[in-house]
Amino acid sequence: MKKLLIIIISTVALGLYSCDDDFLNVDPVSTLTYGSYWVSEEAARVALTGIHATIRARDLAFFQIGDVRSDIYGGPGFESPNDEIYIMHEIRIDNAVQENWGGFYTDLHRINEAIKYIPTINFTNENEKQYLLGQLHGLRAYYYYIMLMTWGAVPLVTEPTESINFKELAKPRTPEQEIMAQIKSDLTASLNAFGTQNQFQSRQKWSKAASLVLKGDVYLWSGTHLGGGTGDYQQAKAALQEVVGMSGLALLSNYKSVFAYSSKGNNEIIYAFHHEKDQRTSGFHSAMTGRMTELMNMYTEDGNLLGTSLALAGGSRYRPSEDNLSVLFEDHPLDQRPAATWIRLYRDQARTQYGGAITGKFLGTLISGVRYHIDDQPVYRYAYAILLLAEAKNLLGEDPSEQINLIRKRAFGANYDPNLHAYTNSTKHENTEAILREHLKEFQQESNRWWTLRRAGNSYVIDHIQYLSPGEEYKFLLPITRDMIGRNPALIQTPGYGN
Repeated sequence: MKKLLIIIISTVALGLYSCDDDFLNVDPVSTLTYGSYWVSEEAARVALTGIHATIRARDLAFFQIGDVRSDIYGGPGFESPNDEIYIMHEIRIDNAVQENWGGFYTDLHRINEAIKYIPTINFTNENEKQYLLGQLHGLRAYYYYIMLMTWGAVPLVTEPTESINFKELAKPRTPEQEIMAQIKSDLTASLNAFGTQNQFQSRQKWSKAASLVLKGDVYLWSGTHLGGGTGDYQQAKAALQEVVGMSGLALLSNYKSVFAYSSKGNNEIIYAFHHEKDQRTSGFHSAMTGRMTELMNMYTEDGNLLGTSLALAGGSRYRPSEDNLSVLFEDHPLDQRPAATWIRLYRDQARTQYGGAITGKFLGTLISGVRYHIDDQPVYRYAYAILLLAEAKNLLGEDPSEQINLIRKRAFGANYDPNLHAYTNSTKHENTEAILREHLKEFQQESNRWWTLRRAGNSYVIDHIQYLSPGEEYKFLLPITRDMIGRNPALIQTPGYGN
């Protein structure tokens, strides 16, 4: 109980405290002392399983901050939308979202604790211990990278809270450069720990491949946003080339099958949040569908009534914008991705009255006549590594067309004609736009579109987001609440939002 009390007090002091269930369920062993828990390799394995379950439980937050803020959503639908302030970039101090840093410091406490104590445990197989440490350092880097992209400067905490010292707990926001240095340090530690262990424990857990993709992502960001330049782009390219060359990873020949319930953990998946009946389902996947009572009389692209066969019982809360659908469906009719991503529905058989769209990518599966939204949610796919490599090559002044065309070739399948569909290297700006357009078609609903726009640079964000104008770049980072500052006076507000 003492440990739980320490965590609660420290969270309050950091401006992190929340009364929701996620916080109260801080640790499955929170009533034990540190020494009595971290004594066996089995305890370490259980801890890693719990940490992966915890990060999976943040899937909605990652979707909101990594996808909803992009150019994907905002179209008509069948119910009132969710998260319009994200879509329209109307987030202010008085309606600030992701209270208490999204709850991420609760998760970081668990990771920090495991990083501290697992090295003290004797393992029968030392390689297994190193694999776990590779996962932990990779996950900590991932959390801090998400936080840096979301808020900029954030408090840096790399030790578990084991004693109560209010002066030490009231931490200020650490400058972005220092947060980035910690991220890079963790990535180095992760890859050193993995060593030559390229295997996947499962595609639902962190791996060396995931750390390499994250390294590529991170070094592209630090190169464009934090002055790293060519040196960072070269580091990104090397990491991404390594993961692209790994055995056990490949593009599937059929785009739709990447997300199929029947092909979970396929060779294109590097890391995914696992969903399963009676364990955890995806709430935001169902929020991209609707209720059969409203949808049954809608018509599909082929002019047929939708009817009730899909057995949907969700909500029409996240709807693609019409500009987005125009890019998807009108660029190339033979591209298989649009129809696999969104199912467009019409109010009339002639398809003159568009009603809205529901997800085709994460539609879930029927079990005994009931639809369950238990598709896995990809975090990193092989295709993502390929397009990140295209970004790195373009930033280095190299030709990214090979990577762009790998993605296009799969998208068109047997209909691919290089004379019609292949991309030819152009200027750096045109290449960037081509990569962004390919990304838009490839990764919708996968919680990363906003980050890809941000990684490209401020001008690309302004150009692609209709709700943002020049001079509003401060909105790229989220504000924190007055309550957080009130509980931790060492915190200052995100620049641009006043007090």
